[in-house]
Amino acid sequence: MQEWIKQFSTYIADERNLSPHTRVAYLQDLGEFQCFLERHGGSSKETLVRLDNILLRRYLAELHKRNQRTSIARKLSTLRTFFRYLVREGQLPSNPAEGLSTPKLNRYLPKTLSVDEATALMERGYDSSLLDLRDQAIVELFYSSGLRVSELTGLDIGALDLHENLVRVLGKGRKERIVPIGRKAREALLAYLEERNLPDEKEPLFLNARGGRLTPRSVQRNLKTRLIKAGLIKDISPHALRHSFATHLLDGGADLRAIQELLGHASLSTTQKYTQVSVDQLMSVYDKAHPRSKKK
Repeated sequence: MQEWIKQFSTYIADERNLSPHTRVAYLQDLGEFQCFLERHGGSSKETLVRLDNILLRRYLAELHKRNQRTSIARKLSTLRTFFRYLVREGQLPSNPAEGLSTPKLNRYLPKTLSVDEATALMERGYDSSLLDLRDQAIVELFYSSGLRVSELTGLDIGALDLHENLVRVLGKGRKERIVPIGRKAREALLAYLEERNLPDEKEPLFLNARGGRLTPRSVQRNLKTRLIKAGLIKDISPHALRHSFATHLLDGGADLRAIQELLGHASLSTTQKYTQVSVDQLMSVYDKAHPRSKKK
């Protein structure tokens, strides 16, 4: 099985173009499953060929003792993908995980800022130091273009086209998309780049204090500091700015398909969660304002 996992690792890197973070998660899940098989009869080819729902359900039962439903769903998805690959390669006659049902997940609604809160964050007073100009450009670009934090930190200066107000983004699965940049974000980026003396297009767009590429962890830490300075006591992550971008577009009348393209979602169903956010906000306003809905 170890050799199959090695081949699978090459497959998800070269053919599926999955991100390093996703590949690590897949391999960790498979390593955990291999340890389970070793405790219950070994992980040879014969064991996998004879693998049935009973043993897999036993594995899921073990997972339920120490994992959240979202983690179990991901681990089951990993097994399905792995077995599907082995079937394709002629190593297994069928996928033994296809008949297993995914645990029902709790409804997840993304955290967002209101329009007023987003404005307060963007317009918080800042000085002309390089790091403050950088952080201003980061929050403006997040809210203007809805990037993932890994996409933002992976940008090089050459990905920007400030004449056309566009940024070229390399998303999940190394899929490229072109996203517009708003006027305020463009101004913030120009101010930051001018302070850096207009560096070469091959250099990273956002640098840390030591001159290296800024990491997602540093972006999150700097955002928390900025939220406090703006007087916003909320547990907001960089991803919440992406959610705010999508929700405010939808509230403003943007087409759901267009938002899907801007966010780089492979499936429209992923984007549709923002419609639920807007409906919930609408119902909250209704309950507070309508005379026949107000609670006594």
